[in-house]
Amino acid sequence: MAKKAAATEKASGIDIGISTEQRQAIAKGLSHLLADSYTLYLMTHNFHWNVKGPMFNTLHLMFMQQYTEQWTALDAIAERIRALGVAAPGTYKEFVKLASIKEVDGVPKALDMVRHLVAAQEATARTARGLFALTDAANDQPTADLLTQRMDVHEKTAWMLRSLLED
Repeated sequence: MAKKAAATEKASGIDIGISTEQRQAIAKGLSHLLADSYTLYLMTHNFHWNVKGPMFNTLHLMFMQQYTEQWTALDAIAERIRALGVAAPGTYKEFVKLASIKEVDGVPKALDMVRHLVAAQEATARTARGLFALTDAANDQPTADLLTQRMDVHEKTAWMLRSLLED
């Protein structure tokens, strides 16, 4: 069985010590993370454009920092999917199917924007955390490292946003 798997790996041109099945499963999970991340990016950018009220300047600048960081992360996630030998999703249609985050209709009030972003940040962190069993089983440290970095950012950002909602 091991010889057959090794032969299949060499035939596919990818032999990084992770089986084809494991690479595909991890890439599938990363595709969900990419979809959540892209949806979060769009939500944050939309809120940056449309926020108003007494906290305008604070939120406008905070949202810009967040969507800028998120934009960079999208590339890292997609490139890890490609490094695993799988095509990264890249259309709205695919992202809508894969994302656990739902788009927000209309333009919410400023503090409702913050609430939506807290929920979306937490959802993205949960999606990343859900992949660790796969990365551990495959001994896939690069993906585990990426997931750890993303969870750190999403959990910290959620905390900062939640702080705006406290009295």
